[in-house]
Amino acid sequence: MRIAVGCDHRGVDVKARLVPLLEQLGHQVVDRGVHDATSVDYPDIACQVAGMVSEGQADRGILICGTGIGMAITANKFPNVRAATCHDEFEAEMCRRHNDVNVLCLSGHMVGERNLEKIIQLWLNTEFEGGRHARRLQKIRELEAKLNGRTDSASVSCGGDAAGV
Repeated sequence: MRIAVGCDHRGVDVKARLVPLLEQLGHQVVDRGVHDATSVDYPDIACQVAGMVSEGQADRGILICGTGIGMAITANKFPNVRAATCHDEFEAEMCRRHNDVNVLCLSGHMVGERNLEKIIQLWLNTEFEGGRHARRLQKIRELEAKLNGRTDSASVSCGGDAAGV
């Protein structure tokens, strides 16, 4: 699998452990930076990684900042990107199983050394379940298509009902 990886200055230490782990697991890593603790703006890094996933240049992406939240917000602006912040094994597994997440966002402050390996392996090895979850992702894709190019998202109807859960 080709995996794009990026971090801001608060994720440098986690990324330094992550890249060799991914390579050891047999994946091709595209390192989009950064490599030291000089302050950078996380959206700049998230754009590079999410852009690669969005355009099919990478199968998946992993982003690391202080909390993972800013990276996820930025990455989710890109078409075909489903980014989620995960702090533990359960979240890593479920985001793949139910949401087919293709960009994992991690907290540089909350991911421990042992925890990192378990989270990564679960996220990489868990398959998307499909079924009712595929229907829900299709609704997200349709919403994304409706919103593409619009500046006023308030006029878009989300439609549907809560039935069929």
